[in-house]
Amino acid sequence: MTEKHPKRPRDPNQLAKSIIDIATGQAPTTPPDDKDPAAVQRGRLGGLKGGKARAEKMSAEERRAAAKAAVKARWSKR
Repeated sequence: MTEKHPKRPRDPNQLAKSIIDIATGQAPTTPPDDKDPAAVQRGRLGGLKGGKARAEKMSAEERRAAAKAAVKARWSKR
C-alpha cells in the first residue's frame, strides 16, 4: 500500500507553520493509523465475496437489468 502524506493547509501562513513544525520535529510527519487491522481484514473478506454471492442469487433477467442500469449510469455522466 502506498504511504499517505498528511493533508497540507491551503492558507500560506498555516502551511509555513506546519512546514516549520515538521522540520523542527514538533509535529508528527505521518497521521496516526486509527484502523483496527482485524476489522480491516474482516471488511475486505466480506467485500470480496459480496458481488459474487449477489450475482448467484439473481436470475439471468435480474442480472441483465442490473447490468443495463450500470451501463446507463456509467455512460450518462458524459
